[in-house]
Amino acid sequence: MKLIMAIVRPSKAEEIKDALSQFNISGMTLSEVRGHGRQKGHTAIYRGKEYNVSLLPKMKLEIVIPDDLVEETLRTIIETARTGEIGDGRVFVLPVEEGYNIRTGEKDVT
Repeated sequence: MKLIMAIVRPSKAEEIKDALSQFNISGMTLSEVRGHGRQKGHTAIYRGKEYNVSLLPKMKLEIVIPDDLVEETLRTIIETARTGEIGDGRVFVLPVEEGYNIRTGEKDVT
């Protein structure tokens, strides 16, 4: 199994969720996060004062999937999240050794 962690624009999170549901991927965690990469934030004006916004709002999507769905899932996330602009996000793939259902105590099948 693999954990796919994607940091994406907030406006793309719902599109990605819908695109992944076509592959029967429904179990996911979506969190609001803040951060920056090469984008390094931007300057904004509030009540006539200029200030720097260095940590931008993003969404973190986490999905644990079987190894055979990784390539298709990655392709879907990247194609759906891409706008072509700086700040589109990042995707990470990590190994998952074991997973358990808390309610039943059953070990996930790999």
